[in-house]
This record gives sequence, structure tokens and C-alpha cells, in this order.
Amino acid sequence: MRRVGLYWFGNDLRLTDQPGLVRAAREVDELICVYLVNPDWFRPSRYSSTRPLGRRREQFLLESLRALDERLRPLGQRLNVAWARPLDVIPTLIARYHLTHIYRSRHPGFDEAREWRWLWDHYPQLEFVEVENQTLFESHQLGDGALPATFSAFRRQMQNTAAAEPVAELEQLPAGPEFSGARPPQPKAHDGAFIGGETPARRHLNRYFNSDLPRRYKLDRNELDGWDHSTKFSPWLAMGCLSPRQLLSQLRAYESRKGANESTEWIHFELLWREYFHWSARELGSDLFRFGGRARRRPNTSFYPERFRKWCDGNTPYPLVNACMRQLNHTGYMSNRGRQLVASCLVNELSLDWRYGAAYFQEQLLDYDVGSNWGNWQYIAGVGADPRGGRHFNLAKQAAQYDPDGAFVARWGGAGGDAQLDSVDAADWPITRD
Repeated sequence: MRRVGLYWFGNDLRLTDQPGLVRAAREVDELICVYLVNPDWFRPSRYSSTRPLGRRREQFLLESLRALDERLRPLGQRLNVAWARPLDVIPTLIARYHLTHIYRSRHPGFDEAREWRWLWDHYPQLEFVEVENQTLFESHQLGDGALPATFSAFRRQMQNTAAAEPVAELEQLPAGPEFSGARPPQPKAHDGAFIGGETPARRHLNRYFNSDLPRRYKLDRNELDGWDHSTKFSPWLAMGCLSPRQLLSQLRAYESRKGANESTEWIHFELLWREYFHWSARELGSDLFRFGGRARRRPNTSFYPERFRKWCDGNTPYPLVNACMRQLNHTGYMSNRGRQLVASCLVNELSLDWRYGAAYFQEQLLDYDVGSNWGNWQYIAGVGADPRGGRHFNLAKQAAQYDPDGAFVARWGGAGGDAQLDSVDAADWPITRD
């Protein structure tokens, strides 16, 4: 019997450190490589006018798909792209090509897990293979018990656990049958700092670890602007153009050459945060998106459409928040410090439902990652893994500390916000200015 496999690419758009593809190359005679662009990503979500995939991340995705296709060609393969919901197209592929195996990277998202389970239940004759290639650790390394309730406990448990070394790049893949899937479209040219694809990711990886920047990371990481003030790996990690194991391997090689210090260990610390949110998302399932979150505690917030729109546009009474939001809207990126401040503002100053902020970040951020994004928003809102029950930042104090000369606010036009939050009251009566 001829074995025909499908490799279903997701957030793993690379050929290096791809154990699932290595396994597929060993187990099947023919292979179809596919990426599915879900049309629901472009439709408004339940959270006001936000949509799951914004324009800039769509551009980054198309660049990454095109780059992957070009890297597959010398191996006798191609990337087939279909604009369809997974459960609308994969059953058709199973029947048409008599698939025997389906491979993919294990995804932490609730919808993605539910789709996989549906296929598993409805096609018991197929071999389904999920591989951990978006994480530092394998599931068995976390032990048999539940995930620790806090990051601190997780860090103590896992910080000395060895991650597997990245798998070497593939040199050949089985050819595929004739397939009618479209080639990734040519993305538009742009002048953004981030370009999707494995080659730009590895270029940045090499540049960063051939500099002195890792030795300064902890000193610079709270800066609000500037390319070299943080590692900037997150968009490529989120899209899977780079794996966390590749990054950790380069970090350890750097420490062997240059010596470890507090800054290099802090990069590892941030990777562990990402890891914790990934496994937490898988454990929480749909609770990751619930108002009460992991803590099942309902914040004293609501939804005010006018306040939300002003926050999105960077038009609030808070100049530093405005500057951060305008930076996000213009670039698709915001510093970690900025993300904490604007999230705290939305929850505490504007009394808005945290899920609307998380959904807006999902649309706008180039480095959107389901676990990190929704997990961090739960953390700020006091419904997540923070034992202190949320974070409320003093915005004036933060501005004095991180933008003392007002240069960041001036650069992004943050001082021009509306001093009045609401123009109507709760009963939609106009609020007049004195």
C-alpha cells in the first residue's frame, strides 16, 4: 500500500528544526505540503470591529509562506495554499488523495485543537501525528501533574531542564502527487523592519548573537523605542520562522563564547515566560478567552464603545498610552513595557473589558501569539496567573521613568489626545463641556 502524507503547516513556517517533516520524510512515499488560510481570520470578531488577522500580520504571513515555498522547491516539494476552513478542505483532500498520514505541529489554540480532534474522531483509519516544535520542552518533561499555577513555580521547576537540540535542516522530501492548491501569492513590497520568512529570521539571529546586544538586554529591555533595545525575535517566533529551541541554542553558544551574565539569563527568562503561556493556553482551552479567565474572577469592568475607540486610536487623556498605541498602529509592534502600560490603562483607567484589548492586539501585533497575548492580558486584568491579582501602573510615574524628556510621546504625537473620555453618558445623553 502506497503511503500518502499531508503536512499541515501552521505556526511552523521553516525547514530547520522540523521534526514532524523529518518523520514524514521517513514514513511516507508521497507528501503534500499545505497551508490553510482561514477566511474567518478576515471577518469581524465578537469584540467590536476587530478581526483576528490585521493587515500587517497578513503581509508578514504572506512573506513567510512565499519564503517557505521557495525553500521547499529545491527539495522537490512546494507549498500549496488554500483559502478555506480546515474542516471544509481536509476531508476533501483525504478522499481525493487517499491520505494515510496527517502531520502537523501541535498548536496551543482552542479552535485548532478542536479541529484536530474532529479529524481524529472521524478518520480513525488515518495515522495522525502531532509534534512539539513550537516549544522548548516536550510534554513528558513537564511531569504528570497539572501545570504550576504561577510562572514562578513553573520557572523553578523547568529552568534547569535541558531542551532538545534543534533538528538539522532537511535535504530531501518525498515528492507529492499532482495537486491543485495555489502557490503563495507574491506579497507587496514594504519598508517595514520585519520581513517574514526563515532566511530573514536566521539573518537576524546571527546578527544579534554576533553583537554585544545580548550582554545589555536587561539594561535596555524597558526602552519604549529603538530596534536594538530588545531582541526583536518575537514576530519570527510567533509565525514559526524561527523555533524557540534554535534561539536557546544560539543563546547558549553565545554564553560559551562570551560568558553568561544577568542579561543573557534574562533572555532565557523571557523564553520561559513564553513557554509557560504556551502550556497554560493548552491547559485552559476556551477559558483562555473567558471574562473571568483562569482565576474565574469577574473584573469590575464593562464595555464603552467610545472609550475603546479612543484607546485604539491613541486619543485618550494619557499621552504615553496614546504614543504607544499610535506606534502600534503605525508599525505593528510595541515594546513589552508599552504593552503593560496600555493594557493597565484599558482595564483600570478606562474600566474596559480586557478581552477587547486582547482582541485588538491580536489584530494589530506582528508577533501575535495566542498563549502569550491572551495570557498576558489575563495577567494584567487580574484573572490570570498573577498571585497579586492584576497590575495597575501609575501612568504619570511610568512616563517620568521611561520617557523623562517626552521624546517618545513627541515622536508619536501622544500629547494630542482628547482630555474628555466620554461625550455621552450611560443613557446616551450628551455630556457637555463646561
